[in-house]
Amino acid sequence: MNLLRNAIKSHVSVRTVKPIHALPSFLREPPRRFSTEPDQQQQQPPLPDASVDAFLDSASKGFVYGKLFGATKYTMKSDIISLLEGCNLTPDDIKVSYSRSFFPVAMMLRFASPGAFSNATRTLRRFDRLYRLDRINDSDWDIVTPYNGKTVVLQGLPRSAGFEDIERFLSGCDYDSSSIQSFTSTRPGSNNGLRSTTVQFPSHIQAMNACISKNRKVFLNNQVSVRVLY
Repeated sequence: MNLLRNAIKSHVSVRTVKPIHALPSFLREPPRRFSTEPDQQQQQPPLPDASVDAFLDSASKGFVYGKLFGATKYTMKSDIISLLEGCNLTPDDIKVSYSRSFFPVAMMLRFASPGAFSNATRTLRRFDRLYRLDRINDSDWDIVTPYNGKTVVLQGLPRSAGFEDIERFLSGCDYDSSSIQSFTSTRPGSNNGLRSTTVQFPSHIQAMNACISKNRKVFLNNQVSVRVLY
């Protein structure tokens, strides 16, 4: 029995230690090298213009727009900024809405947040009924032309005055002659048309100089009013 038992153990051990001459294919392949660099084919394409526009549009949705009534034709942007101190308004956040005769109707304001708009309404309550601030849409803001203090309006020129007459009146001023535009509007209760002419200047300082030197000057037997538009 001992001889039989030893023979069986010897046969089993021989089969157990039999060498393996062939390895599976996945063991024969060299290990793949890992890299932190992204695969060139997996790189994300650049954002299309539509995605960029959508991002910018969503970023601008924090603005709140308002229409301020109570300003006069002598009110400047700096006056509104001082009036609403603490609302973080800048000159670019203010436009003036004019009538056809270039009389200021309201000031268009752009606030950086709803909180700034609420702060402005609380500030204006202290002035009783002198001012009124209404909330408006961004489309109401977009349609208003910004003059930014670089445009003057001439009023009082005879309706018969031509382009050369306007240039002669502005003699000595540095302005863009190609920007001269004339408009005619009717005053309420009057059949006489009011002629208004707008002229653009390179800077606010040059527009102010023209206003100072030409305002209330008599030209072609008419007294001409000169104002800076904001």
